[in-house]
Amino acid sequence: MFASRDRRHGGGHVVDVAFTDRSGGLSTGDFASLDLSLGPEGGRQPDRAANWSLLAQAFGVDHLVAMRQVHGSDVVEIGSAEPVPPTCDALVTSTMGLALLVRAADCVPVVLADVTMGVIGVVHAGRRGIVAGVVHAAIQTMRERGAGQIDAWVGPHICGGCYEVPVLMRREVANVVPAAFACTTWGSPSLDLGAAVFAQLVAAGCSPVGQPAPCTRENEDFFSYRRQGAQSGRQAGIAVLRRADSVVPPA
Repeated sequence: MFASRDRRHGGGHVVDVAFTDRSGGLSTGDFASLDLSLGPEGGRQPDRAANWSLLAQAFGVDHLVAMRQVHGSDVVEIGSAEPVPPTCDALVTSTMGLALLVRAADCVPVVLADVTMGVIGVVHAGRRGIVAGVVHAAIQTMRERGAGQIDAWVGPHICGGCYEVPVLMRREVANVVPAAFACTTWGSPSLDLGAAVFAQLVAAGCSPVGQPAPCTRENEDFFSYRRQGAQSGRQAGIAVLRRADSVVPPA
């Protein structure tokens, strides 16, 4: 279920971070098994609903706050679990116990946290969102809420060696974020979305955490729209802020 997990302590807070893979759920066929899609995308709705419940339980939260992602740069600040996911590509909160979730199938899922000040965020950074500045917008919103030193986790996404695009598209994106310029392993134009996000994070003064993320297209442990097309489910990045005195240490 979890491809990776991390925990940060500071300022009387704890931030738990995780990225899922496609294992541990109830979906079947092409969407097996932990499909976390929303709306018309993905497999059977009853299976997806059960997957969300399983994930919340495994992550130790009552609710998962998601968003209807549209490849833009809008950021929504969340203070409580809402019945209807907001339409945006980044969420920010200072509310304890509120788990934020970002979905992806090749785009870059990003988790942001200033554990000392108690501010967290999640970002859906695809090609259009990277150009529109969604990473910067999320960081700016967090700083307006008191965040200073922001740690950043980048989840599984398609690599620059696999994300083939037309040459004009590569030029347009690289004109905005030069680090995005890449070539596929077979020599055609491509975009390195992960490198672009990393460059934007560093430019904004964030501290990237962890090892390079796996490529979703190359690794069948993950869903990939480039590999599976419309039959692709979604994995997720998750973050929750807790009070340190509420966290039970491991036995």
